[in-house]
Amino acid sequence: MSADIRKIVTIVDEIRREMGREVDPPARRAVAAAVIANPFAGRYAEDLAELTAIGEELGELLTQRCIAALGIDGAKAESYGKAAIVGEGGELEHAAAILHPKMGTPVRRVLEKGAALIPSAKKIGGLGTPIDVPLGHKDAAYVRSHFDAIELRVPDAPRTGEIVVAIAVTASGRPLPRVGGLTKDEIKGEDGLR
Repeated sequence: MSADIRKIVTIVDEIRREMGREVDPPARRAVAAAVIANPFAGRYAEDLAELTAIGEELGELLTQRCIAALGIDGAKAESYGKAAIVGEGGELEHAAAILHPKMGTPVRRVLEKGAALIPSAKKIGGLGTPIDVPLGHKDAAYVRSHFDAIELRVPDAPRTGEIVVAIAVTASGRPLPRVGGLTKDEIKGEDGLR
């Protein structure tokens, strides 16, 4: 692996009760994040292919961590999302190079599908900067019950010259969804929208 990883953090969020009502089955979300060295910290580079390759590697590693934490097979995952926080000495384009060109392919391979766009967020920040990793249904973007986010915060990252890279996966939608729209049982999965 070409990513220089300082640490990996995995968080599972399980909601069992909402507004006094049981959530059955519980709504379950996981986010896995790698804190990596930024090979381009402190300098401009035209070619960011090294970060693109790192994104591809981390796409598989972090997605595997999420489904293991949820205790499900990849095919059982329902939503996904990705995010990155670039520390001092880096630029927003470093996050884009990791998240966009090649990260999606291994994520979809681990989850055994994923026709929909993987929602993403990126920002620049220092130690403990929080980020909301946006979530959407992996096969149909119009499934409103799965419009969500999970917050990630790594207290000691990103340090100067680091990037926090995150993947989030769910085993369900939001707890007690009731705002209408396409349901997961109505997904056709042909175009990533419906």
